[in-house]
Amino acid sequence: MTRPLTRRALVRTLAAGATAAPFINIGRFALHAQSTTQFSERAIRLVRESLVIDLLNQFLYRADQQPQLRQWLSKPGAFAQADFERFLNSGISAINFGEGAAGYEETIRHFADWNSFIAQYPDRLLRIGAAADFERAKTSRHYGIVFGIQNAAHFRRPEDVDTFYGLGQRISQLTYNFRNLVGDGAFEPGNAGISEFGTTIVERMNRVGMAVDCGHAGDRTMLDAFEISKRPVIISHGNCRAVNPGHPRCVTDDAIRRMAKTGGVMGINFISFMVKDHEPTTADDVVDHIDHVASLVGIEHVGIGSDFGIESNDFAPPQVLANILQRADKRYRVHHREAVADLAGPQRTYVLTEALIRRKYTDAQIRLILGENWRRALDSIWSNPLA
Repeated sequence: MTRPLTRRALVRTLAAGATAAPFINIGRFALHAQSTTQFSERAIRLVRESLVIDLLNQFLYRADQQPQLRQWLSKPGAFAQADFERFLNSGISAINFGEGAAGYEETIRHFADWNSFIAQYPDRLLRIGAAADFERAKTSRHYGIVFGIQNAAHFRRPEDVDTFYGLGQRISQLTYNFRNLVGDGAFEPGNAGISEFGTTIVERMNRVGMAVDCGHAGDRTMLDAFEISKRPVIISHGNCRAVNPGHPRCVTDDAIRRMAKTGGVMGINFISFMVKDHEPTTADDVVDHIDHVASLVGIEHVGIGSDFGIESNDFAPPQVLANILQRADKRYRVHHREAVADLAGPQRTYVLTEALIRRKYTDAQIRLILGENWRRALDSIWSNPLA
């Protein structure tokens, strides 16, 4: 039986055819001369001073801009200074690019392309291999990139974990939406959990120091991962089922509690139909999910995983967006937008920070949400691999 196209696979299918200014320390100000949006001094200061990590951010994600991304990855010098500044001025210090993985060979080529791309621009881009690299990227004004994969289909045997770690991979989801050799994804009706082979993969990931990511995992797969892993387990991008009831890509309270017991962190995404079951959706609705995780297990276990690139497909030509939404798997329960309206563009970190300020979070708590929680959890996973 042919399965419906996933949102990410559809983006790829459609794509085949197709310096911040100074500010004064009072009132509200634009980030730069061309911006019409103003932010509070506190929000601007917090973003500019904080380590901001988006743990699922697919760089240049828009379907209509995939030819430009291919050019950046393959043509020397194509990634201009102005292109780089657009990313740097978003306020984000580092991302996990979280690409898909159809198999071993495709993923080998994928990492070859990205390693070559980063090597071309040592003054702009930094591959994140250890937690200390996050601060290096921030202080040296580089854009940090974590190599992550949104599946484990490229692991044919446990030894492949070592191979991909050597190529720079530091995070791997166990599944995407459906079943692979490791376990069942969020849309798999059997909800069978992690296989015996999957147990060996989790154990090998623990051994080398690669983060086990339960984004897109089925409910049973998540619970199994929390039991099997001897390291913290993360959920790079998921939302709370208690806030968006019944959505299969949202996470149960039981799973959130067990994730927190491992020392993990859950990233809240900005995909509109994963935030709320109807429009309009705003940054305040996203903060409802942050509130829920914080009240359930503590502020130390929640972060950001936006689930798109510097912009969402809401900025793509209308027909491109319409095709993506119309052809996406019905279990996503799509709306007429892809992303939360005020969090779809490059300034979303500032918008989210304003929403956190309105919700009375302290500066210290906001810094944890923006990136310090991810840095701490990943340091625990990446440091001192198990013997």
